[in-house]
Amino acid sequence: MNLLTEGGNALGIVLDENKEAQFKAYMSLLLEWNEKINLTAITEEKEIIIKHYLDSLSLAGTVSLKGKTLIDVGTGAGLPGIPLKIYEEDLTVTLLDSLEKRIRFLKEVIGQLSLKGIEAVHGRAEDYGVKQDHREKYDYAVARAVADLAVLCEYCLPFVKTGGLFIAMKGPSVEMELNESKKAISILGGKLEDVRKLVLPFSDYERSIILIRKCRHTPTGYPRKSGKPTKSPLK
Repeated sequence: MNLLTEGGNALGIVLDENKEAQFKAYMSLLLEWNEKINLTAITEEKEIIIKHYLDSLSLAGTVSLKGKTLIDVGTGAGLPGIPLKIYEEDLTVTLLDSLEKRIRFLKEVIGQLSLKGIEAVHGRAEDYGVKQDHREKYDYAVARAVADLAVLCEYCLPFVKTGGLFIAMKGPSVEMELNESKKAISILGGKLEDVRKLVLPFSDYERSIILIRKCRHTPTGYPRKSGKPTKSPLK
């Protein structure tokens, strides 16, 4: 896992031996479960380290995590939530995914790695975003999902407390998406704060980290009912 250590250093992140061991155990579980359920198309160790682990950890060099609360919306295989939790123990994480099989995997990882202050919940963002114990309760909502930014804003901004951030992890070309999501960002109570560009260590893999600040409460009625944000994005 030298690649992980060196890559972390390149991102300004130091991982001790215990954290490296946790990342290794996570990889073993990911590959084991991936044979039974579809978690990732990336199965080479080097690719997992660069495209999953270092990509996730790039957020730790972007925002302060210590003592914060974070919800990972559409977490899939637990990315970026689990890597961020391994790195920063004093981060409270909620992993949200709509597929129950993935939740079983995530709970197995949490148990095997003895992670505290992290939970995996089964549900859709549209349903959880209106629940009183989740709505506007988080410092950060993060999405690494492939959905359009306008759609992700409706999924994620309702979870963010005023003053917090919605963080969208995207590929290199985001200008058109940003332009098309201006209406959604405004309606949902956000304001574009920054777009950080980086190239992941040991690769030519370009990433964009979009930071949207929550400036005011999300109006009642958002997120709309299940399926609506995808079918009729706020554009």
